[in-house]
Amino acid sequence: MKILVTNDDGINSEGIIGLANWAKKLGEVTVFAPKVEQSGTSHSITLRKPFEVVKTELPGGIEAYSVDSSPADCIRFAYLGLNRKYDLVLSGINQGMNVGNDIAYSGTNGAVFEAIYHGTKAIAFSTDFGPNDTAFANLDRVYDFIAGNNLFRYSDIYNVNIPFDAKGIRVTKQGGKTYSDHFEEVDVNMFKAVGNWLRIENDENVYDNQTVVNGYISITPLTVKRHVESAYDRILKEVENNKIDY
Repeated sequence: MKILVTNDDGINSEGIIGLANWAKKLGEVTVFAPKVEQSGTSHSITLRKPFEVVKTELPGGIEAYSVDSSPADCIRFAYLGLNRKYDLVLSGINQGMNVGNDIAYSGTNGAVFEAIYHGTKAIAFSTDFGPNDTAFANLDRVYDFIAGNNLFRYSDIYNVNIPFDAKGIRVTKQGGKTYSDHFEEVDVNMFKAVGNWLRIENDENVYDNQTVVNGYISITPLTVKRHVESAYDRILKEVENNKIDY
């Protein structure tokens, strides 16, 4: 199996080096990752200016490419710049949970969304800010759960969040707002966004943000589709019943 590994914390981050070396047990690993941190870049790509791509090597002898652009561009260049094909894309391990509304902002998740555009199944990994030990220790457990149960039958993308001292695994839905953001003035006409975790107290491990707060690994199936299937079906039914002019 050919595996492409990326992230949004940068090519030299502890999380990607650990993930890439772990992935060697699954197959042939190549890393395409941002030259510098690209947190919050979502699914952004560069269109109107060139960007630097430099071949390098990561600890463990892993072939790697430093890409001076977003995680999504890392995936695009791997496929479209070098015309390579992969069987699986892994993104992470991100510092900071990517749950709830923050999935939309996440460069870690932007990379796996881009992978689907190239026909490749993908998994995004995130953990709490701090040591990656718990996340590394649970990679086998998480992958065995996804691959062993053939969960790719149901979705092409899975978003995984691993809290410290994880008690178990739960399959979850995407939750809602996780941070309460505000802006602080740091200089004249200069402002910085500051986010604080919202207080989440719920015993139901249905949503990703609740689940990680309760100490469980959250595995969430995602999709890149933006249309609302149920609305489409209902509107067409109204058209067929002559209740909407078409």
